[in-house]
Amino acid sequence: MIAEIKIPSPGESITEVEIGRWIAEDGALVRKGQEIAEVESDKATLTIVSDFSGKISIIAKEGERVAVGTVACTIDTSVEVPVEAAAADKENSESKPHLASIVENIQKTEVKESGAHAVENPKITAVAREIMKKHSVSVDELLSGLKRIGKKEVEAVIGLRNERRKFQDMNEPSRDIKREKMSMLRRKLSERLVAVKNETAMLTTFNEVDMSQIMDIRKQYQQKFSDAHGLKLGFMAFFTKAAALAMQYHPSVNSMIDGEEIIQPQYVDIGIAVQTPKGLMVPVIRNTESNSIPRIETEIRELADKARNKKISIEELSGGTFTITNGGVFGSLLSTPLINPPQSAILGMHNIVERPVAVNGKVEIRPMMYIALSYDHRVIDGKDSVGFLVKVKEMIENPQMMLTQGRDPIESLLCL
Repeated sequence: MIAEIKIPSPGESITEVEIGRWIAEDGALVRKGQEIAEVESDKATLTIVSDFSGKISIIAKEGERVAVGTVACTIDTSVEVPVEAAAADKENSESKPHLASIVENIQKTEVKESGAHAVENPKITAVAREIMKKHSVSVDELLSGLKRIGKKEVEAVIGLRNERRKFQDMNEPSRDIKREKMSMLRRKLSERLVAVKNETAMLTTFNEVDMSQIMDIRKQYQQKFSDAHGLKLGFMAFFTKAAALAMQYHPSVNSMIDGEEIIQPQYVDIGIAVQTPKGLMVPVIRNTESNSIPRIETEIRELADKARNKKISIEELSGGTFTITNGGVFGSLLSTPLINPPQSAILGMHNIVERPVAVNGKVEIRPMMYIALSYDHRVIDGKDSVGFLVKVKEMIENPQMMLTQGRDPIESLLCL
């Protein structure tokens, strides 16, 4: 039977995608559940998984733009896929690093007239030599253990050879130019960024935060947190929670323009900017205002992993009311982040640097972070933008305020 694999719908608003690359080769044997291709929309890069086992025949070409529902390839299910083939693929992928080490150390090989292989003066590392001595393995036995040479082995050798040549040519001047086509995701991102600059009255306000309290919490409770929740405690969850609570005092930061109306959601859906190989993606955490720190941390990790592994859905990328981006992970000291339309504001985190600061009239060295809020001045006034950033700063420097919805704990205790 010839089964058709059609282009799935990434989301309701998307009618066309681009074939990013074929993971499976034309004519190859594929298994049910195997990833066979990557498709790119203007919002995300997703993978196509085969629903059948058999021989694949590719129809849509790489780089081709096709409509949702178009047949991308066919699977001849009458062709049996041996179980041994799956095991061999796994074995080859697992043995590739070991093969690279062997190829790196063996400098010369010659083929004898009898068809047997011999190696002249192989270079063996001290660790490898010790292991061979311990198990009484000779060089000939080691090489004879490679019973067959397949595509992966050949590609590994070619890759290593190219890497060596590249290293040798590093100091030679070059006038080469690399040219590659922009993906649909990056083209759409470019359009949106230009639109933000041209269609919004964007300003940026700055502040700085003393990270001492948060860093002390992480140091003191990191192990307990990991044991209880199975993941590490990061900085992003604190800023996400603080931003959601600060919205209660400055709701205009959570607003957006729709024609001649200003929409103000009564919930806070915060998008977390994630850098992926294909470009920037912003998965969204729903109802952040009512989520706990562990829940926020879990969702951040799960959504970021999905985005980087091309498993994220369009629904998980849509509908945010506010965005947080962290340029500090790349070493950024200060920046003016661009708003993610149709939202009206974005919070930028940056690198943590020890700096001398005045504390109670004395100079102390503290871990400081600059934070930035870019906002659309058509919707958000200066008072609210500055006040929002100050409220975030207060809660980061005094994390106990997050237990009292951003209020001073003593004032809450005294009902002031």
